[in-house]
Amino acid sequence: MPDQPADDTLSTIHALVDEEHRLRAHGEAITADDRARLAQIEEQLDQLWDALRRRRAGSQYGGDAGTATEKQVHDYLQ
Repeated sequence: MPDQPADDTLSTIHALVDEEHRLRAHGEAITADDRARLAQIEEQLDQLWDALRRRRAGSQYGGDAGTATEKQVHDYLQ
């Protein structure tokens, strides 16, 4: 996913949030695998939001709006 545009990053975020909600809907019946997946989702979401904020800050303040951040997103998801 190198050079992922902000719209794609947001789509990925929305998909992960939807998955997180589905897993949390299991309530007390959540499995160990579901808990592990939730931990992965939370980590990915933190990283994606951070990358998106950096990208937006870079473009807002005249810096490079994406090259390093897009690489970070790619590296995070590997």
